Amino acid sequence: MEKEVERLKKRIKKNKNLPQHIAIIMDGNGRWAKKRGLPRISGHRAGVKTVKRIVRVAGELDIKFLTLFTFSTENWRRPKKEVSAIMELLYETTKKEIDELCRNNVKLITTGRIDELSPRRRQILQLAKDKTKDNTGLILNLALNYSGRIEILDAVKKMIEDVDAGQIDPEKIDQKLFSRYLYTKDLPDPDLLIRTSGELRLSNFLLWQTSYTELYITEVLWPDFSTFDFYQAILDYQKRDRRFGRIR
Repeated sequence: MEKEVERLKKRIKKNKNLPQHIAIIMDGNGRWAKKRGLPRISGHRAGVKTVKRIVRVAGELDIKFLTLFTFSTENWRRPKKEVSAIMELLYETTKKEIDELCRNNVKLITTGRIDELSPRRRQILQLAKDKTKDNTGLILNLALNYSGRIEILDAVKKMIEDVDAGQIDPEKIDQKLFSRYLYTKDLPDPDLLIRTSGELRLSNFLLWQTSYTELYITEVLWPDFSTFDFYQAILDYQKRDRRFGRIR
């Protein structure tokens, strides 16, 4: 398997047309744990190991941006015990991995309503962002307390405020201007969206930004998502003919 992984890596680099921005819906942690008779948090802990692996591999490939759907606004509806465990895992992992992110030249940013997290979790995220802000390698974007619909509504509300304040002319509102009001205003739209566990939906993730994103769905559960699986997704992307509505 190791030789096959290296072979895929060489093919990817030879093809050259790497996706600049990869987004991932990391699905299947709970099912992974259930299959093994383990508590759901064990699946989330196993999923963290996959995150570390994919972040490292993405950096090695010179991917510029990696956005991970870490926690949605809908996830608050899960059992309180599970939500509490996930939030504690977020804190522990962020604190533990700050130095590793710096060693690997990774810059951490976040997307979503971070202000609604607890002060303790906001502080550790801010510390990680501050310590990695000058790193020049992979930009790792954690979508936390995130909802695509809420993001669009927040953008609309802010635009209305700016129209009322006379800062923008409503007649000049276009897609480019609207994009500057989104949480992701400083990021390019994803080229490739990977979803694990075989579910065939966007789940309220980057609804505006993924209008022309290439989708890759795999049955593999997130904790089992390997370097080989990641390479396969990129190779599949490199075979796509991205026309953006044009005829070639």
